[in-house]
Amino acid sequence: MPDELTPEVLFSRMPKAFLPDKAVGVDAVILFDLSGDQGGQWVATIKDGACAVTKGKVDNPKLTLMAEAVDYVGIFTGKVNPMAAFGEGKIKLKGDIGLAMKMMNFFKMS
Repeated sequence: MPDELTPEVLFSRMPKAFLPDKAVGVDAVILFDLSGDQGGQWVATIKDGACAVTKGKVDNPKLTLMAEAVDYVGIFTGKVNPMAAFGEGKIKLKGDIGLAMKMMNFFKMS
C-alpha cells in the first residue's frame, strides 16, 4: 500500500501541519519514542512559531511520549481517541502532561 501512513511519513509531514497560532508562546522539545513495527525515535522542537522534526533522541525533553507506532499513527490521524489510549496504557507520558494535552491542537493532519 504506497499511501500507507507510517510514523516516518507522519513525522516528515508534521512541520507543514503545524498551526503556529495554536502554539503561541510554546517552547518545547518533545521526544516520541515509538516501539514495534516501524517504530523509532523522533524529536519535535516547537519554538518561535515553528516546528522542526528530526529523527533521533534528545536528553531532557520537556515531554516524552511512548507508544506502539501503530497506536500513535491512529491517535494522530484521529482514528484512536488519545484519552482512551492513555487510559488503556497504550500511551505513556513522562514530563509536562499539560503540554501533551494541548499538543494535538498544534497540528492539522489531512
